[in-house]
Amino acid sequence: MPIRVILLTAAGLFLLALGFIGIFLPVWPTTPFVLAGAACLTGTPKLREKVLRISFFREYIENYQSRRGLSRKTVAKSLIFLWGMLILSMFKISRLPLTFLLMLVGLGVTLHILWIAKAKGQPAEGDPAK
Repeated sequence: MPIRVILLTAAGLFLLALGFIGIFLPVWPTTPFVLAGAACLTGTPKLREKVLRISFFREYIENYQSRRGLSRKTVAKSLIFLWGMLILSMFKISRLPLTFLLMLVGLGVTLHILWIAKAKGQPAEGDPAK
């Protein structure tokens, strides 16, 4: 196996691990890490297939490739976990400036999740262009 493939495979696994951390850290950018990790694994099709068998990774990769957006269940779970952890953090720190900062981060992440959730090339719900 060429050294390039070995290095890309190692980088891919590392990036997937960073993406997995996004399950537990609400402000961690999960999607870019998962997609970059999957791209690094193109040189090892058997390993890529194994990664795609893991539903967490498969949903991100397949939705990105097909431009389907995210399921309502995924969006709901993401937003509930995001705001639950942010609210817990706000109570733990008890400092108004940091609470406002967490609220801004939460708003930004919420908007990002809602933006990637919408399927590309399709009008939004309620859009008269349907």
